This record gives sequence, structure tokens and C-alpha cells, in this order.
Amino acid sequence: MWRFFPQKNKYVQEEAEFTFDSDKAVPKHIAIIMDGNGRWAQNRRLPRVAGHKEGMETVKTITKHASSLKIKVLTLYAFSTENWKRPEEEVSFLMQLPVDFFDKFVPELIKENVKVNVMGYTEFLPAHTQEAVKKAIEQTKDNTGMVLNFALNYGSRAEIVTAVKDIYTELKKRDAKEEEITEALISEHLMTGFLPSELRDPELLIRTSGEERISNFLLWQIAYSELFFTDALWPDFNGELLEMAIASFQNRDRRFGGLKK
Repeated sequence: MWRFFPQKNKYVQEEAEFTFDSDKAVPKHIAIIMDGNGRWAQNRRLPRVAGHKEGMETVKTITKHASSLKIKVLTLYAFSTENWKRPEEEVSFLMQLPVDFFDKFVPELIKENVKVNVMGYTEFLPAHTQEAVKKAIEQTKDNTGMVLNFALNYGSRAEIVTAVKDIYTELKKRDAKEEEITEALISEHLMTGFLPSELRDPELLIRTSGEERISNFLLWQIAYSELFFTDALWPDFNGELLEMAIASFQNRDRRFGGLKK
């Protein structure tokens, strides 16, 4: 319903540089920084929370579309460790969103064979949010399709510090040598370590709203990710724009620091 409010600055979808090809490979793991909910609402003279509510509808749309495209992992940046600085009313609303979202959407996720995971410092979330998260994970644990991975109360620098501390404790217990510290070991101890090794690092990172920064998201994991930025605010993001981002990915020359012969 919010889409019918008059906009101060109407978004016009940018033209695609490339065409999505369903016969070409798609990224196995896509990560998205879902930015612009507040600006979307303010542009319609609505409270910021209206944008967050509409943004959850976009999550549903993109989840279903990504699943239909055979994406294996979709990681969504839902709430950062820095977002606690926002107004208390907005934070309270954001903490209620997972409750409402999972309550309504889990049956569809089960139908779509999508498995829910939540990474982040969830122990610091309100009790009702934690309960909703645990319930959604439990209800979808037997699903074998796409993994819908929410980053909730997540910050990449904190994640890396936690991983280093865990590795230090682990190695100290068995008096291990420093040579055992490898990229693979660090990767295993990060919050994406629950995924198979070939799926831990996103091949494509998308950020909406026109901002072109990483904002403390998956700093280790995106070392060789392709980046795609769009001016679309998150509630305006849709399946067509997702395919546009994938089309851009399909036309990148991924050399990983080397040269192709």
C-alpha cells in the first residue's frame, strides 16, 4: 500500500548494460546490503519504519526470485552492530520485524524448500527476536534448497576478532604451532563457516540506494567478490534488478589476480 503515496523524487529504473542469460552460470552465493528503507519512506513523507516494513516485502520477493534462479546462498545484511545507534523507536521496530516476517513467511519458505540461517551476535537481541530466529531455523532445518542467510546484529570486524580469539584458544589448548594458522582455518571460524567451503565467499555483492561502500560487511569473505551498486532504494529493488546485477556478473572477467591464457 505504501507504494501509492506521492514521491518527492520518483525513482526511475536504470537501463541495463547487459542482458541476463539463463544459460550462463549464476553466482552460487549472492550477498546484499539492503540500504535505503528510511529514504524510501521519507521520499513518500512517511515515517522511516514504513520503509523497513516495505523492505521486508522486498526480501520476500528477492528470496523467491533468487531461489528460482538456483542461487545456493543469499546473504542479506539485515541489522549491523552499529545500527543500535539509531533512535530507540526505530530499533524496537526493527527487532519486531523478524518476528512478523518469519511468522508469515516461513510457510512459503518451506514450500520453496529454502533453509533459514541467521549469523551475528544474536545473543544480544531481545528475547522475542531470538525466539523467532530459533523457531524459523528449526522449522526450515530439513529444507535442501537455497540458504537464506540473514546477518543480524552482525559486524565484520567484530566477527574477525572473535574468530582470531577462538583460533588462539583452540591452538593454545593443544600447544599447536603458528604454521597451522591458514586462510582455510580462519574461514572455518568465521560466521559463514557453517557453509561448505566453496560457498562461504559471495561471488557477487550488491548494494542498493546509490551508496558505494561496504559498511563493515563480510570484509574477509568479499576479497574477490564482484561488486554491483544500484541507485534503487531497497524497497524498489526487484527481480528485474537482481537479474541486471547477475547479468553484470556474467560479463565480468574474473581473473583472481592472475591472467587468463
